[in-house]
Amino acid sequence: MLFQAFIDMIQYNMGRKLKKLFFLGGDLIVLHAALAFTLFVRYRLIGGIGGISPYWQVHWYYFWGVFLIFILVFYINNLYSLRQIASARNFLRSTINSVIIATLLSIIYFYIYPRVDIAPKTNLAIFAVSALIGFLLWRRFAYWLIRAGKWQNNIALIGSADRMEELKQELDAKPELGYHVSLIINNASDLLDLENKILNNNIRLLVLADDLPAEKDWRQQLFPLLRHKISFSSYNNFYEQLKQAVPVSSINQNWFLENLKEGEKNYFDFFKRIADLAGASIFFLICLPLSICAAIAVKLSSPGPIIFCQYRLGLNGKKFKLYKFRTMRVEDNNFAITIENDRRITKIGRFLRASRLDEIPQLLNIIKGEMSFIGPRPERPELAAELSKEIPFYDTRLLIKPGLTGWDQISGEYHSASAADTMKKLQNDLYYIKHRSLYLDLSIILKTMATVVARSGR
Repeated sequence: MLFQAFIDMIQYNMGRKLKKLFFLGGDLIVLHAALAFTLFVRYRLIGGIGGISPYWQVHWYYFWGVFLIFILVFYINNLYSLRQIASARNFLRSTINSVIIATLLSIIYFYIYPRVDIAPKTNLAIFAVSALIGFLLWRRFAYWLIRAGKWQNNIALIGSADRMEELKQELDAKPELGYHVSLIINNASDLLDLENKILNNNIRLLVLADDLPAEKDWRQQLFPLLRHKISFSSYNNFYEQLKQAVPVSSINQNWFLENLKEGEKNYFDFFKRIADLAGASIFFLICLPLSICAAIAVKLSSPGPIIFCQYRLGLNGKKFKLYKFRTMRVEDNNFAITIENDRRITKIGRFLRASRLDEIPQLLNIIKGEMSFIGPRPERPELAAELSKEIPFYDTRLLIKPGLTGWDQISGEYHSASAADTMKKLQNDLYYIKHRSLYLDLSIILKTMATVVARSGR
């Protein structure tokens, strides 16, 4: 009965954040269990009836740093993303890679530790193998529980047929997100006897769009649902929570006035500028030897300048010159938009792009105050002028400084300069502008580092 009550509680209120905390809690249990198993194999002694053994106390004192490394690497590699867990192949590969990387970092951690009273080499090897097995078993079991429907929320969608049907198809295709669409209401006749329909379908959440039927009394039918512990969400908020992007096609000017509280970001922007200036200056000095090597390689790869300069749009639409190491041939180059497998890119240019080393000169743009480490990627003025005609609210991405990396860059999806891809890019940019914070910036930096290490840039 107690277990069933726990299941019911999770089923009622298991949103995205709670699911991630659920996986995090399970990971911490796996890490502690792996350490206990390691001590059992090595010393045949864990904790007695009288309390935790000295072996456990000594080892846990040092291994808490290892636990932190594992959790951080898992986060950077998106192993707390429900979409990643849903893909068995990607999940297996990412988990194995993450455990290997975390183990290597743990070796460095023990190496630089000033004084260690344990012999970590064999212990760490046993711990890593047992942790990997534990992670794979635990994560697949937890995903099975969610996908099996035991913890899924039944939801109702109220709004236009096209928009809600599209949302239903996406939710049906991703049951790991924990939502089951049980009811869609898109016309006046469906509003009749709404309370009974909601209760009969065991609805726990209603998603309401702005394009609802025009009947003046339909909203009054929602108030009685409050006593049944039914939750409500606007379509925009639900979409934003689900996709971590802003649905540009369904917002208007009021959305910007209500959500983009730029006056509250003054202190954040001020300290971010200090961090940008300090960080860019330090990294510029650190990267100087690497920059010299890259400059020589670019010069030898093909005729042309070492640094590529191009005008881009910055804060409030102000133009500035963006600097990059040249990655393309100059001859027969019409300077059109880069495409996948572009033949104009040199061999050294492909390496520089994949490793993001071609963007080192942009540290000068950051020092000059034209860019930030994190923000929307700056666009060419002529291309931005065309896109602003096709895409609503496109110019709002200029409310903050462009960045070296950003929320869109770590989304895991490459976006070209087409109108359709630019719409997706804008949705990600608006999400960052609305939610930008120290936590979000740190998250973007860590995931960008993972991209650089994996050499998955373009």
